[in-house]
Order: sequence, then structure tokens, then C-alpha cells
Amino acid sequence: MILPILAYGNPVLKKKAKNISNDFINLNEFIENMWETMNNANGVGLAAPQVGLSFRIFIVDTSPFADSESMNKDEFELVSSFKKVFINPVIINETGNKWDFNEGCLSIPEVRADVKRPETILIKYFDEEFNQHQHYFNGIIARVVQHEYDHIEGVLFTDKISPLKRKLLKGKLIDISKGKIKTDYKMKFSKLIKNK
Repeated sequence: MILPILAYGNPVLKKKAKNISNDFINLNEFIENMWETMNNANGVGLAAPQVGLSFRIFIVDTSPFADSESMNKDEFELVSSFKKVFINPVIINETGNKWDFNEGCLSIPEVRADVKRPETILIKYFDEEFNQHQHYFNGIIARVVQHEYDHIEGVLFTDKISPLKRKLLKGKLIDISKGKIKTDYKMKFSKLIKNK
């Protein structure tokens, strides 16, 4: 089932999410709904708070970033096949040079900005079967994971840009929060939530 994605301005997006337990009712169905929702919106990642549930779970599929012309064979194969569920993740360490990348977000449509992030992370997480993992990720995979991890920490990519850039985007962000935007996917706007 395709779920509506919460738009910028919804308070759920600014809350630190809670851990999810392995007896969470209909977890597999919820994860399937997240995949369907993300794919319908042509996203590369989606966190539970973006669909209204303040829990520490997100999904990532970096295949749209796979570019055989700019990547070596190993990197291309890894990025083109990287598809994971992260439950109760904890970033243990971030290392390497910080690099800029032009980011966007399904909750903030039509807004993009350069964000600096470290190139390598060490993250501990559970998969959908509640098996624990600990992995290093780098490059574009680390970037997408960090972006989604921010969502469960109540942080948006617009929180990481310069105050000047944020000021320039203020009008557009207000329009998004009020639903004055058209998207190709279902969204829920804070104006509508406040009137419920």
C-alpha cells in the first residue's frame, strides 16, 4: 500500500524516533509499504517518520545512483545492488574527508542543496529478520544512509545548509508546508494535519 509522505513542516519530522521492538505488529507489511511508497515516489531512501511513524527504521536502495561511466566495476556493482532495511541503527563512527553532494528529500520536494558529509561510516543495525549487523559504508551509500539516519534523529538536510541558503529557501519551504506544491506522489501537509 502506498502511504502518504509527510511534507516539511510536520512536527513528526523534527522528533527523535523511538526504537522498534521485534514484536512490532505487521512489521513486514509496514516494510513492504515503505518500499512501495519509496519506489512510487522514485526515491532512494525513506524513513518511518516520513510516513508518520516515529520509529527508528529506514530503507535504502542506491541503484538509481549507479553510473558505470564514473564508477569502477566493484563500486558500480555494489551501488547498483545495494538495497537494505535498517532497524534501530546506531552510527558508531564517521570518518574521512567531508564532501559536498547535492541532496534532495521526498518530504521537501523540488528543493535541493549541497550538503557536506563524511565519506565513511561505521553503523550497527538490525535487518528485517532482527539479525544484528555492523558494517562500514562509504561514498554514495554512506551518504544516503546518513541522510536517512538524520530523519530518525529528527534532522532534515535543510538543517545542514548555511543560514543564508536556508533564508533564500524560506518562502519555498513555507509553501511546501502549506501544500502549495504539486508532486507525482501522495503527500500529507502540516496545514491539513493541524485542521484534523
